[in-house]
Amino acid sequence: MLIRLAASLFAALLLAACSSAPPREAASPATVRAIAAVRLDPAEALADLNAYRVGLGLAPVRLDPALTAMSQTQAGAMVAANKMSHDVSGSFTSRLAAAGVATSEAGENLGAGYRSVAEAMDGWRHSPEHDANLRLARVTRFGIALAKDPTTQYGVYWAMMVAAEPPPVGGGALLPAQ
Repeated sequence: MLIRLAASLFAALLLAACSSAPPREAASPATVRAIAAVRLDPAEALADLNAYRVGLGLAPVRLDPALTAMSQTQAGAMVAANKMSHDVSGSFTSRLAAAGVATSEAGENLGAGYRSVAEAMDGWRHSPEHDANLRLARVTRFGIALAKDPTTQYGVYWAMMVAAEPPPVGGGALLPAQ
């Protein structure tokens, strides 16, 4: 477990250090097969996230189509840019507005290189900033997506959004969050 945790932390630091996109390169047949095998089961992600939240005394969340579409757009933009970045397709706040997502609290978790939902969720739980998003008390909905391309630096890019319900009419404004 300690080795796995150390490897997860090292991978997170390595990903955080990347600021520019490397050139695309041909992938080996084994890499192509491995990346093709990566799957996202939204029900698995929902169950994993809700088990974690309920274990902490937090309310469960539901899968939200608008947040899922927003997540897919972000994951696709990261693949297209060959770069993991919160701003690759605009600021989080501007993307929420463009997607028509009204909320008073929201967060975004990104990841790259993870080969399963379990790996992505584990990586986010072991990152203080990402874990804070998983633990947002007022969120009630989430979306998750992945995009893949074996010629990119990480091959697999993940995006997950969480958000609270829309603020009451005339009360509250969208709070920027990442």
